[in-house]
Amino acid sequence: MAKTIHVAIVTSPGYTHLVPIIEFSKRLINHHPNFHVTCIVPSLGPPPESSKAYLETLPSNIQTILLPPISKDQLPQDVHPVFLIQLTTTLSLPSIYKVLKSLCSKASLTALVVDVFAFKALEFAKEFNTLSYLYFPSSAMTLSLLAHAPKLDEEVSGEFRDLSEPIKFPGCVPIMGVDLPDPAQNRASEIYKHFLERAKAIVTADGVLINTFLEMEPGAVRALEEFGNGRFKLYPVGPITQKGSVNEVDESNKCLRWLDKQPPWSVLYVSFGSGGTLSQHQMNELALGLELSGQRFLWVLRAPNNSASAAYLEAAKEDPLQFLPSGFLERTKEKGLVVASWAPQVQILGHSSVGGFLSHCGWNSTLESVQEGVPLITWPLFAEQKMTAVMLTDGLKVALRPKFNEDGMAEKEEIAKVIKCLMEGEEGAGMRGRMRNLRDSAANALKDGSSTQTLSQLAKHWESFSGI
Repeated sequence: MAKTIHVAIVTSPGYTHLVPIIEFSKRLINHHPNFHVTCIVPSLGPPPESSKAYLETLPSNIQTILLPPISKDQLPQDVHPVFLIQLTTTLSLPSIYKVLKSLCSKASLTALVVDVFAFKALEFAKEFNTLSYLYFPSSAMTLSLLAHAPKLDEEVSGEFRDLSEPIKFPGCVPIMGVDLPDPAQNRASEIYKHFLERAKAIVTADGVLINTFLEMEPGAVRALEEFGNGRFKLYPVGPITQKGSVNEVDESNKCLRWLDKQPPWSVLYVSFGSGGTLSQHQMNELALGLELSGQRFLWVLRAPNNSASAAYLEAAKEDPLQFLPSGFLERTKEKGLVVASWAPQVQILGHSSVGGFLSHCGWNSTLESVQEGVPLITWPLFAEQKMTAVMLTDGLKVALRPKFNEDGMAEKEEIAKVIKCLMEGEEGAGMRGRMRNLRDSAANALKDGSSTQTLSQLAKHWESFSGI
């Protein structure tokens, strides 16, 4: 009987961070059944029902340990969600240490894999004589920013957003400073200091597992491999996404039944993810832009909020449909379907009637769109989403990005123009073709290609470390 290899994984709070790292665990044990994974899950308050339901579906050789939740009283008020996530994992370090010590008293631990926001847990690896890895749930382009951030911080004076020339990371498309992630937009802030801390932690790990694949970001991956030479090893193991869902069946059936009645490639799917909300004014402009375009659409709507990241850790409780412009639902009932808060995204993107995706460019959503071959309209809101938008539009050329006015608003005429261009124009047809090629590359990477081979190399290394 094969020796069991024990791996501990530390996630960070928030469903969108929990899923990719656990889906990686599932992929690991599917390909290598002699592995056993213990997932250590910090949380801010009681875990949401979606997280609990998801964790209950895991196979027996993935054990989940929910840490005592951090009380909101221990956290500052009105801070950025990224800072909340970072602080929650930091405050959970004593509990993480306790669990790791208990695990190591029962069996030899081969590897410790931590989410990028839980990077401070890497320091426990030496004490327990285990290999250490960062799990990076985003693009190689975003990892390139982290890898080069300490040097950039030394060389550039003033704010990155004020730079007149684009920043060029090796192997990546040039990017303006204003499109860097939120933490890099104010260098005097506490969140920027934590960002630099995360950046410096990369080289303290034995390796970085990243949720991308070679064929999607060949330049960035190759450049990071060279950067990491002698410091860390890069393992592109993606695209890792959640297949299917544990959410509401009624809503799924409603969406899919409606899509069944629409012509092929005719529907624009509109969703800003689990954490994205728009202001009331911007919601009105988007509604009127959809109507003006004359295209079919399926819109997952959340209640408006002037803080575009407010829904990340806590769901809005109001009925969002009441915030739509007067008469909009009646006027568009033949062409559109609006659903509140949630829809079965993977099934929608995989439906033959869907021809485009207006997205916030969260990395999970981006990979799901790639895997289904659906081109995008990018509408980034926060975190690293602007970087992803630049990569999709300027790099891969599988997306369009609407122009925003001086007040940061996309107006209805501009929205309608971009929608028609994607859904009807020659430019959109070209993007559809490129996205289908990328879809095929993604499928191959997971079947017998680059990502599966990378995972096998990693598993062999862990087995070798365990003496197998």
